[in-house]
Amino acid sequence: MNEKHKDFIKKAEIKAFDINHRKIINHNISKYNVAVLKGKEQFSNLEVARQRVSFIKHRAINNLENYLKEFEYNFVKNGGKVIWALDANEAAEEILKIFIKNEVKMAVKSKSMATEEIELNHKLESNNIESVETDLGEYIVQVAGEKPYHIITPAMHKSKEDIARLFHEKFNTPAGSTPEELTAYVRGVLREKFTTADIGVSGANFIIADIGAIALTENEGNALMSVSFPKIHIVVAGIDKIIPSFKDLALIWPVLASHGTGQNITVYNSIISSPRKENETDGPEEMYVVLLDNGRTNLLSQKHQKSALTCIRCGACLNACPIYRNIGGHTYETVYSGPIGAVITPYMRGLKDYKHLSFSSSLCGKCTEVCPAGIKLHKLLLYNRRDTVNQKMYALSDTIFQFGWRTMMLKRWIIDKPNSKLKNIAIRMFMKHSWGPRRELPVIKEKTFNRLWKDKKGIK
Repeated sequence: MNEKHKDFIKKAEIKAFDINHRKIINHNISKYNVAVLKGKEQFSNLEVARQRVSFIKHRAINNLENYLKEFEYNFVKNGGKVIWALDANEAAEEILKIFIKNEVKMAVKSKSMATEEIELNHKLESNNIESVETDLGEYIVQVAGEKPYHIITPAMHKSKEDIARLFHEKFNTPAGSTPEELTAYVRGVLREKFTTADIGVSGANFIIADIGAIALTENEGNALMSVSFPKIHIVVAGIDKIIPSFKDLALIWPVLASHGTGQNITVYNSIISSPRKENETDGPEEMYVVLLDNGRTNLLSQKHQKSALTCIRCGACLNACPIYRNIGGHTYETVYSGPIGAVITPYMRGLKDYKHLSFSSSLCGKCTEVCPAGIKLHKLLLYNRRDTVNQKMYALSDTIFQFGWRTMMLKRWIIDKPNSKLKNIAIRMFMKHSWGPRRELPVIKEKTFNRLWKDKKGIK
């Protein structure tokens, strides 16, 4: 068991028995679940919609190189600039160069998991550059000094009372402020930031190959303001965000909205294809798109797990997962948590360090059931486990246990022969720690099921 695994077990133990945390997360997720059921009603045949989304994304991933080249050609033709980044460090360094070249000291940033991957805020702040999150949930966790808790809802783990206390401590807002009052306060702070920042940073929900554009979807309007006011717009997007055509959005946008937040369509949907043209009144003077690999081609090389790259980042699998609902997003210590994170992180950040995530699952299959892209997540977790075993990433104790278990299961007399007293002593010796301090060890009865069956049938 490596250090990351030990840390995961320790944090999971704490969170799983934190009653307040479970109350908050289950309350917030239950509200999403109700909304999502209603949102799905807009589809006359939801299964067909899911199959089509899966087809679009699989076509894109299976022809990734060609579609990325097509995007680059069309985007550059429109006046944009493309930066290819192999890993997180390269992406952050290239972005920092743009800031230094333009002598920028403050940037506004919309919600982006890709920028979390490259730890952009940390990179900028370590170079005395202020980076302000403008999504309300992201702003809350930034003020709290935390990482996002959920792909869609970064502050899902906080109640309105938690946020009121946080803002009172940090900004001296009135104690017990309502959500409306806190939102109004943040709006006032951010308005000034929007109009004074020289660079706006965003992610991309999708990269559109045939028109050379990015698609942004949001509910607050902060992303559009982050890229409209500043002189420079920098997009950070994983290469897996590519889709073949502008027309694909007609299906993918409502599917994403319904599965992510339960809406028929998200409030603000923007397609940005270039910096401001001569006849346009607003928009950036320069626009860069950073195409981030950061382990994605490694995942692409896996025969089965590459299908995880078709994920549209709706967060549905997190909301459905019984493990996530108990241990929460921060326990994973990864950018992408829950079932999708457990599948992709071992290949994006190293199987050796993150193999434990694939075993931290009940394999109930609920994640597969709710995935709008039809990703068979529970099966991919099994493939990850297989790869862990094939690469011999297990302890000697695991080998001994499996050998002992196999030997027992193949020889009836080993199970039947010892009396129940000896069996219970063995259980206390070898299973007490792994069984957990809060669970009572099972007690082996004097007669096995095999013996009871024979007695019932009168067999000696």
